[in-house]
Amino acid sequence: MAKATDAIRERAAVDADPIGVVTVDDQAVFRAAAHEIIDATPGFCALSDASSGPDGRALVDELEPDIVLVDVRMPGMDGVATARELTARHPGSVVVLISIADAANVPSTASRCGAVALVRKQDFSRTMLVDLWATYGAPEDP
Repeated sequence: MAKATDAIRERAAVDADPIGVVTVDDQAVFRAAAHEIIDATPGFCALSDASSGPDGRALVDELEPDIVLVDVRMPGMDGVATARELTARHPGSVVVLISIADAANVPSTASRCGAVALVRKQDFSRTMLVDLWATYGAPEDP
């Protein structure tokens, strides 16, 4: 994994087209923190954020980001339903569920919604972002 991560960082440093990320979370504090982490990660760019599933869906339809971070628990349309719709509508986007809870305390339907991973909010970092892209989104070298 270290080699892949290093390769992503090297490519990102010279790539003029950053990896775009949208965050969908009802908590403004997390959206702001995620925005800072994303923009501080070389080769990544926080495109925008939304505070609800329907707003996130519209934003992803408009921006077509590379990565979408979706909070599991949101009022109204929850993150599991949002992730399910996003993965169906945008198969090229890497959808990642985020939660303050660990996997044992997340609805069982989360594992079947099409998201590639579940990340605890407190573990979200620049390294985690790069690793997620290296594992699930980076195009393979020819």
